[in-house]
Amino acid sequence: MSVPEPQPIVLILTALPLEYAAVRAYVEDRRERVHTDGTRVEQGRLADTAWQVALCELGMGADRAASLTTQLINWLRPQAVLFVGVAGSLKDDVEIGDVVVGTQVYEIYGGKREPGGFRVRPKALPGSHALEQAARSAVRDMPDVRAHFMPIATGDVVLADAKSEIARFIHSNYNDAGAIEMEGFGALQAAHLNGQLNALVVRGISDRADAAKHQADASGSQQRAAEQAASVTVALLRKHRPREGSGDAEEEPHRGGRGEARATYGGDHIDFRGGTFDGPVVGKWVDGRG
Repeated sequence: MSVPEPQPIVLILTALPLEYAAVRAYVEDRRERVHTDGTRVEQGRLADTAWQVALCELGMGADRAASLTTQLINWLRPQAVLFVGVAGSLKDDVEIGDVVVGTQVYEIYGGKREPGGFRVRPKALPGSHALEQAARSAVRDMPDVRAHFMPIATGDVVLADAKSEIARFIHSNYNDAGAIEMEGFGALQAAHLNGQLNALVVRGISDRADAAKHQADASGSQQRAAEQAASVTVALLRKHRPREGSGDAEEEPHRGGRGEARATYGGDHIDFRGGTFDGPVVGKWVDGRG
C-alpha cells in the first residue's frame, strides 16, 4: 500500500481578527488543528495551488510573534512563513490602500545609551528573495493594487503622531522604511532561526501614522488594507511553487533537527522514511530490489 505524499504547508500569520478574516476568505476545506499548548490554526487548501495554508491569529507584539512563530514552525514544518496585515505609512507617496512588501524588516529599538546620546545599532532581517520575486511578478497583473517593495519598521508602538519623538527617531535612523507595524521582525527572526525558512512580511496601509489615524480606521481603511494585503499574498503563493517531496512532517518519524547531520541509507538498508507502519517490517534486498 502506498503512503500518501504529505502536502506542503505555508504558514500565514496575522495579528488582528480582520487581517485573519481577509486571508481566511481564500482558504477552502478548512479544519481546525490545536497544538498541545493550545495554539490554534485553521488549515485548508489554497485553490489553484499545491499549498496547504495554516492560518493563525497571534495577537499583537513582536515578542509574542517570535515565540508563537517558533512554536508553529516546529509543529507544522512549513516551507514558508508570511506575516500579513495592516500598517501605518512612513512615506508621503505610500498611500492608504497601498501594499508594502518588506524587502527587509527593521527592529527599531536596538542601540546603546551613552553620555553623548543614544547610538543606534540597527537590526534588520531580509525578506525571502524567492517570495519577494513572486510578489513582484504577481502584482504586475493586479491593476487594482499599488505595491511598494521597501523596508518595513517593527516596533511595539502604535504611531499616531507624525511629530512625536519616536516618529522623528524613525525618520532619522530608518529613513528608507515605508511602513511601521508591530510583529514582522519577530516572525522573520523566528523563521530565520528555525531552519532559515523563506519568510516575508506583506502589509496593507491603513493610516498615515499620524493624528488622523483614528479617523482613517473609522472610515474602514483597515478592512480595505487587510484585503489588499491578503490579495497580494494569495497572488504571490500562486506564483511561488512548493519544493517537491516535502511537506508537513508532523506525522513523520524524527529525522533530526534542521541543520543536524542526517543518516545515510545504503547497502542492505531499506529506506522507509516517510512511511507509517503498525508493526515490525521485515525485508530483504535482492538484486537491487526491496
